[in-house]
Amino acid sequence: MSVDDDSSGWQLTESDPGVFTELLKTLGVPLIVDDLYSLDAESLAALQPIHALIFLFKWVPTTSTSTSGTSGGEYDRDFSGFFAHQVVNNACATLAVMNALGNIPDLPSGPQLRELVSFASELDPQTRGLAITSSDWLREAHNALSPPNTFALDGLGLSKKNEDAYHFIVYLPFLGSLYELDGLKPHPVRHGPFDESGEGWLKTAREVIGARINTYPVGSLEFSLLALRDDPLPSLQSQLEQCQASGDAARAAETIAVISNENNKRERWAFENSLRRHNHVGLTHALLVALAKGGVLSKAQEDARKTMQERIEKRKAKGMDIEDD
Repeated sequence: MSVDDDSSGWQLTESDPGVFTELLKTLGVPLIVDDLYSLDAESLAALQPIHALIFLFKWVPTTSTSTSGTSGGEYDRDFSGFFAHQVVNNACATLAVMNALGNIPDLPSGPQLRELVSFASELDPQTRGLAITSSDWLREAHNALSPPNTFALDGLGLSKKNEDAYHFIVYLPFLGSLYELDGLKPHPVRHGPFDESGEGWLKTAREVIGARINTYPVGSLEFSLLALRDDPLPSLQSQLEQCQASGDAARAAETIAVISNENNKRERWAFENSLRRHNHVGLTHALLVALAKGGVLSKAQEDARKTMQERIEKRKAKGMDIEDD
């Protein structure tokens, strides 16, 4: 979650698959993150195996003292898995990732992550959160793709507006039940058992997340959903080798197309991440000055407004399609 105070040293993180995948790469984990624009069975099946769903939503403070969780779930005070509280601002993205990775059995990882998870597993959720957010190397990995802080507005006497706060949480299967792991809650939320056949835990997750999304106004853009999944490239490469060895040219061509799409996606992520690492304020200022001197700044502003409105309308139209079975 993000709030005004960023004294913790943890910076804001975008809900972007390229950012999360780069973090996983730094952690030495052979998983990637993909966007989910729909919760229908076909979209989820295309990304299998999915280990967890990372959900971003606008956080609304509550004074409720109910012992229940949210969206019909119940707090599990005896949760035996890995769960850490969020104890500093802006760390919820990496904390959501840690709460997910800590509950995936036999997951390969880098030495620093293995050591941290092993140490933190013996702690209570509050101390576990402190251990995670006190890790300098993890904070540096988290901040590596955060937009640079260009302007310092402190001391200028400007009024501080209450900006919307957004928060990352995780939904995942654990011991036959769907769990919601929210670092701002005192305990994991258990949403009940799921049927191992068919879609498995994802069917229950669709129902729970769908109910939560439906509490927002129609067309709302106040949430996003990411899938934490196996990297498909190794299995695709193996599949391609089998097709080529068996002489199945048609299937080999299909596999090559899928691999090409995956590689193009990685290249796009790498390019976007390189842009995130760079401060573009100087370039932007120079361009604005040049446009103003040329007398075309007003037209450029109007064109930009139209382009942004078109993008907003397209995203609203795309939305999230929630289907019930």
